[in-house]
Amino acid sequence: MSRNHTFQSLIIVVVATLLGCEKSSAPTPAASSGGKVSTAKAAPKDHSHEGHAHGEGPHGGTVADWGGGKYHVEFTVDHDKQEATIYLLGNDEKTPSPIKATDGNLLLTIKEPAFQVELVAQPLEGEADGVASRFVGKNEKLGVVQEFAGTISGEVEGTPYAGDFAESAHTHE
Repeated sequence: MSRNHTFQSLIIVVVATLLGCEKSSAPTPAASSGGKVSTAKAAPKDHSHEGHAHGEGPHGGTVADWGGGKYHVEFTVDHDKQEATIYLLGNDEKTPSPIKATDGNLLLTIKEPAFQVELVAQPLEGEADGVASRFVGKNEKLGVVQEFAGTISGEVEGTPYAGDFAESAHTHE
């Protein structure tokens, strides 16, 4: 990951963390780039946020806004594989929305315990070269069974995006 991309990601995470959950549906501009940054947090199934509720995603994960609703991101984790998968979804929260991420990567920042995972594009079958709606990364800390919370950030065609998510308690059967 380039030093500039890492710095921009850090700024996005700091801005998203400091601003917290906003009631406004308008994206918050990033401090250094004038791009769009969504600071909306994923909500439990019974909580409405930014005019709509986020339920469970199509892959069984936690859904959050990314870009003021232009995109949604779905966080899933496979504890046995120590692997996180992020799916980019359209504004309907169901349809894959392939993007061309800068450097082909996204960044997952987990709050507790604090760590980061670089997510590499793994296009779904049928997605065109150079774009993907699925990003995967591994870290041994993902092997811990817990409810993760954090930020998914990246840059799409020069515009930085970030979305906060928080898994809610559920049973593992």
